[in-house]
Parts: sequence; C-alpha cells; structure tokens
Amino acid sequence: MTEELVEQEIAREQAFVDRVHRQLADAGKAAQQLAREGHERGRLGHEGGLVERDAMVFQAAKRLAQLDAAHEGLVFGRLDLRPELDPEPRYVGRIGLRDDNRDSLLIDWRAPAAAVFYQATAAEPQDVVRRRVLRSAGTTVVSVEDELLDAEGNVDDLPILGEGALMAQLSRARDRTMHSIVATIQAEQDKAIRAPSKGVTTISGGPGVGKTVVALHRAAYLLYNERRRFETGGVLVVGPSGVFMRYIERVLPSLGETAVALRSLGEVVDGVRSTRHDEPAVADVKGSARMAEVMRRTARQQAPGSPTEFRLFWYDNTLVLDRGLLGRLRRQLMSQGRRNQQVPRVARTLLDAMWRQVRSERGRDRGRESFDDDLLDNDDFLDFAVAWWPPLSAPEVLSWLGDPELLARVGEGILTPEEQRLLVKSWAGRTTADLSIEDVALLDELRYALGDVPARTDDERDDPMGAIEGAVDMQELMTASDREYAPSGRAWAPPTHSIEDDGYAHVLIDEAQDLTPMQWRMVGRRGRAASWTIVGDPAQSSWPVPAESAAARAEALAGKALHEFHLSTNYRNSSEIYAFAAAYAERVGLDADLPTAVRSTGVEPKVIGPVPDLEAATRAAVVEVAGQVGGTVGVVVPVARRSEVNAWLASWPELADDAPSARAAAADATVAPSGEDRVVVLTGLDTKGLEFDAIVVVRPQEIEDESATGRATLYVVLTRATQLLTTVS
Repeated sequence: MTEELVEQEIAREQAFVDRVHRQLADAGKAAQQLAREGHERGRLGHEGGLVERDAMVFQAAKRLAQLDAAHEGLVFGRLDLRPELDPEPRYVGRIGLRDDNRDSLLIDWRAPAAAVFYQATAAEPQDVVRRRVLRSAGTTVVSVEDELLDAEGNVDDLPILGEGALMAQLSRARDRTMHSIVATIQAEQDKAIRAPSKGVTTISGGPGVGKTVVALHRAAYLLYNERRRFETGGVLVVGPSGVFMRYIERVLPSLGETAVALRSLGEVVDGVRSTRHDEPAVADVKGSARMAEVMRRTARQQAPGSPTEFRLFWYDNTLVLDRGLLGRLRRQLMSQGRRNQQVPRVARTLLDAMWRQVRSERGRDRGRESFDDDLLDNDDFLDFAVAWWPPLSAPEVLSWLGDPELLARVGEGILTPEEQRLLVKSWAGRTTADLSIEDVALLDELRYALGDVPARTDDERDDPMGAIEGAVDMQELMTASDREYAPSGRAWAPPTHSIEDDGYAHVLIDEAQDLTPMQWRMVGRRGRAASWTIVGDPAQSSWPVPAESAAARAEALAGKALHEFHLSTNYRNSSEIYAFAAAYAERVGLDADLPTAVRSTGVEPKVIGPVPDLEAATRAAVVEVAGQVGGTVGVVVPVARRSEVNAWLASWPELADDAPSARAAAADATVAPSGEDRVVVLTGLDTKGLEFDAIVVVRPQEIEDESATGRATLYVVLTRATQLLTTVS
C-alpha cells in the first residue's frame, strides 16, 4: 500500500464529505427560513396563524438543533455493494440528508438501509464487498479504515486500506466524556440496539463490552424509529452518579437526539439534586424495601407541633374537638385518599363535626349557613384548621424522622434499635439541601404517599368559594399550600407537575445492578406505561441483598415482555489488565461474567507495596502513568481518603496543568473536572460506568473493606483502565 494511494482515497472521500457539508449548510438555511416564515405567520393575528406559527417554529428549531449536533464526524461510513446490485457507493452518517433532487445523499445510521453496515460480516457479507469507516477531525477526513467482506465480489479491485476501524478506535486516548461508537458498532451490539421497542430489553455482559454506549445508541434508534411516541412521552435515562451523567451527556446529541432527560439517581425526583452517598451501613437500611412501609406510616402521622384540641363558644354552645374526635376525623379523611388531597375537605369535615354538637335553641335557630359563615370568619378556627391539617411537602415530612420517638413509633416491628439509631444520626439536624442520594428515593415514596396538594384553577383563585369542597370559603387554608411549597431558605423546588404526570414513554437504566429496592420503586413509577432498556452486570453490584432488589425490579416491570441480549467481547481493557481483574474476581469468589478482551498492549498491571510513605508512592505512580498516556488518569481511593488525596494532588507541581484545583475538588468531590483537567480523584462507586487511559488504585484493601459489597466495587475499579493499571498498597 503506497502513501500516494492512501492520499488519493482520502481526497476522494474528502470531496464527498465537502459535498455533504455544503448540503448541510443549505439545509440549515432552509430551516432558518422556515423559522422566519413561522414568525411571519404569527403576525396574522388570528388563532390559526398562531398555531401554524408555533408548529413551524418548533419543527424548524428541532431541525436546526439536529443539524448543529451532526457536525461531529457527520459522515463516517461507506458501503460498496456488488456492482450488479448497485454501482454507486452508499454513505452512512449521523443524520440523513437528501440532495437538491430529493435523492438520498447520506443514510441515517438508524435507518433500516444502514443496518447492513453493522450486520455484514465476512461469513455473511450480505452483498457488501467493502465496508469503509471514515475518521474525521471537524470537516476534514484524516484516515480511512477498510474491511474486505466479499473477495470474490471485488471485481473492480477496490483498494483495502488501514488496520481496521475498531482497533483504531480502541487505541485512541480517552477524554472526560464518552463518545459514540456509531462508526464501529459490532454485530452483537447492533442486535441489541435494534431490538423491538415494546417491553423490556436487557443488555448484560461483563466490564468493557460497551453496554452503556449500546444502550444510548438504542435510545437514539427508538427516537428515530418511533419519534412521535417517544418524543411526546419522553425518554428518561438514569445513571448512577452525576459524574457518570456528565461523562455520557454528549453521546445522544452527537447522534442527533436532544429530546432526552438525563438524570442521576440523585436527580430523578423533580426539584432535587443530591450528590452525596450515605455511609454503607446507613445506605443499606435506607435502600431496603422495608422503608416503604416506614414512609407510609410516617405520611399518616400527625404533624409535630400541631394542635390536639380546639374549643369554641357559639350561641350558648361549647364546641369541643378533643384528641379522640380529631383522631376519628383524621382516620375518616385518610380513608378517602392521599393526605394532601384531603386539604379541600378539611374545613367541611371540621364544621360538620362541630355543628353536630350544637344543641341550644339559639344556635339551631340561626341555622347551618350562619354557623359556617361565623366560623369561617373566626381567626382562631382558621388558624386551627391550617395547623391541624397543613399541606405537607415530602422534605418536611422526611425531616420529622430525625426525632427518635417518632422514628421508633413508625419503625416499630420493622427497624431494629441499631437501625433506628443509624437513621436518626443520619437525619438529625440535616436540611433539605443536604439530602443523600439514598434519601431521594425515600422522598419520592413520601411524595406519593402524601399526594399532591390539589391545584387551584384560575377561577378558584378569583373566587375562593370554589376551592373548598361544598363551596366553603376558606382561602387561607388553600394559600397555605403555596407557603408550604415555597418556604424561604430551602433547597427544595416543588415538582412542576403532578405525580400523575411523572411517567415517560421509555426508561433506560444503566448500572441497574446497583439500584436498591427503594430506587426501583422510584424509577418504576416513571415507567409504568413505558418500554424499558436495562443495562447491568450482577457481578458489579453494590447492593448487598440481590434477592430483595430482584423482587422490586420484577414488581416495577410486571407484565412486560422481555428481550434479553448478552455482550461477550471486552473492548475497553487490554487483555493484560482484564486478566488481572478476572483473577481477582476468581480469588475473592465473585460470580463474574468474564468477557473476552480483544486487544493486547504487552504491559502488565503494576503492584506497588507495601510502602512506607503512601503519599510519595502515590505521587510517583500518578506522575509515571500520566507521562505514559495522553488521555485521562483516574486516582481511585477509599471514601475516607478522598479529601486527603485531593489535597496531595493539588500540591504536586508535576501535575499542575493536569489536576483539578483544590478549591473545585473541595467544593464537590463527586463532580468530574472539566476543560483540560485529566487527572481526577474518585471513590470506587464514582467510577461506575467510567473509563480512563490509566488507573492508580490507592489502598485497594481499604476499598474492599468499606462495605459488604466492597469486593464487587474493587472489581469494578480494576476494570476501568484501557492501557495502564497500578495499585499502591
């Protein structure tokens, strides 16, 4: 193969890519013109013009967003078929484009016509003679990689260039974000991507097989194939951490999709963002399915500090709402539905109970209407009603559980004294700004147990008489909900929609093996009517009671058809690194799914220790690997050492240009660094779903000892590196 031939082929492909980009620019201008026309239609001043304008502007904006996202390697594939079938090459790209004659210029990778690009093999070429992958930097083609699939069909002597697209992709340096594999999807991955849209699709396999990126490409495929259904109903992608979500956030936009909600487990509930994990012992209690009953009981408790009695003298009658009567009224209201939904009924219920106590002739002569009017004009009664049955937010109710007596009451027969002690310690004195990731699922449980406060219509805001069941005028009781849901100084923003509108059309769960039973309940509520994609590997699970989690998962997915796919090839790790990790899994008794690593570097993992000076040894190891790789370096530490090692890293002059600032690390140790920072300190759980060119593991034994599932966590850590792995003990 001559250099001249390579240059000729690159120039030939560059000419086509230039043509596509010119067409893309023309399409962008057309979309902008459509947007302008939409605005002009809106000036017609009638309802039809406004509706037409909104539709045109929406479609134009969506197309512009798709075109803007498509520039990252817009054209990446070429298929040369047998000449007798099609003498012209077919090009595959991130979006579909037509030329001025409306003929296909570029095939969208998700279209059925593009499936053969991923599914053809030398054993079954499917009429494909040559498959070519184009690698570009911006709009410039920098290399091509070919595979000859049908030698007998190569009657035109098509040149075959490169070392193979997949190996070229695997050997490149990693940066701080995941990239799409759209150009190098393999046949077993493509089957999972194009699985039926209904029911539940599971994608399993060991580390490095591409589960996450395959699942994201599946989301893009579903949006392409059934856009109206999935764009209208929404697609929710849930990952283990904020670090992970920032790592994958570029994948879908690069595939032309922007209509997807990306949420970490700490962000699934609207208005909440949590990045902090509880210590393992506390997390194990909070994640248990038993907590569903604890939250149900808590939602039915009388609000701490609320009144237990009310007395009023009215026309020769002493009216009394004592503890016993109030208890019966509470049970009556609770039997009619969720607590907050009973707010409009509270006034009528209390008035009915008090009217039944009116015995005097003077009182009876005035009648029920005057009775209601008098009490609703009485500030003492209004204050009592609001205090006795206030609209409650989930964070407020969760805060009650910092009281040992209340927790003992709702946890009786469910939680041991030691578990209660751990929970009280976790919750006492905490604000809603400091909720843990494990608290978010409990918050969601409470939100559903409490229910939404009924929203007032505009008419009811103008006429409060309509806001209370039975046309009772009690504006103060309803406006209390506005105060309770927007208290000053709280880091809680109320959901912008009701619990009835939480659902999505498709839910994608990554690292599903880590979800606790309570998190499965939380996510399950978002997918009752949805199709699902579930990604995971049981051997990497951080939840200590798999059977309990499996039961919660089965409940969330009940009645849905199951499509199972297993990936068996490890594309991430070198064979040397994965052999080291697999040997560890076997040594500690993990029932691990062991995929085949296809790439070798000839570099064995390095084990350092025991060492007399941990900082000096860690410094030497990090500096060494950072000098050997051009991409990212992860320094993985026990939770208790994260702040300490972050401080070390900030003080090492050799890494001044590579490491995040100490201030940034201290502000949020779970947030991945941005920009050019390529060395980052993470805990074992933080590494879930991530990959680095090099990994330095500090005190691996301490990571293993941190929790009941520490062995699985350390196994995950050992499988994060693509090129170099070092442990410092």
